[in-house]
Amino acid sequence: MLKHKTYNRIARLYDILDLPFEHGRYKPLRRVLFDGVNGALLDAGVGTGRNFPFYPNGSKVVGIDLSSAMLARARQRRDKLGTPVDLREMNVMEMDFADDSFDAVVSTFLFCVLDAEHQLPALKELNRVCRPGGTIHILEYALSENPLRRSIMKLWAPWVRFAYGAEFNRNTEQYLEAAGLDLVEKKFLYKDIIKLLTVRPKTS
Repeated sequence: MLKHKTYNRIARLYDILDLPFEHGRYKPLRRVLFDGVNGALLDAGVGTGRNFPFYPNGSKVVGIDLSSAMLARARQRRDKLGTPVDLREMNVMEMDFADDSFDAVVSTFLFCVLDAEHQLPALKELNRVCRPGGTIHILEYALSENPLRRSIMKLWAPWVRFAYGAEFNRNTEQYLEAAGLDLVEKKFLYKDIIKLLTVRPKTS
């Protein structure tokens, strides 16, 4: 199921719920997420706009999200920070952009939220709107191989599923080949639980 109702419900509290993780874990990762990206940029699953301070100077950025309430929070943050970003309510699986519209795409924990049946359609859409030679950065969680850490994550999983509609073990890279995308690099940015996938559209 699509999760916009979940995020419309929690939008008002989202930044508060996420605050400990944002300051203790996510901020340094957002800097890495935008390394090497420029030009026309799509922020897919923009949420409340936590990525805004890290957008590259001079880039033309469009941020999309399915939740109108999350976008309302993002607009408040945009106005406060003066971030030049075009925010649009849109489904990542059915985007209203022409083919090859963006030089780069970033996705921050969006694929943790997308159910298994939505992963491939979303990746195909990212492929479609990303220009040949462009870069797609996907930041997502992974279930730790460390026994203690894995047990803690499994204890947290029901709450994460209830509050965010998200899972720790989406393994988005398993859908890349079918989506016509090449995995350029996979690296862990925080222990073995948050990974960055760098992918590109396949060249014919």
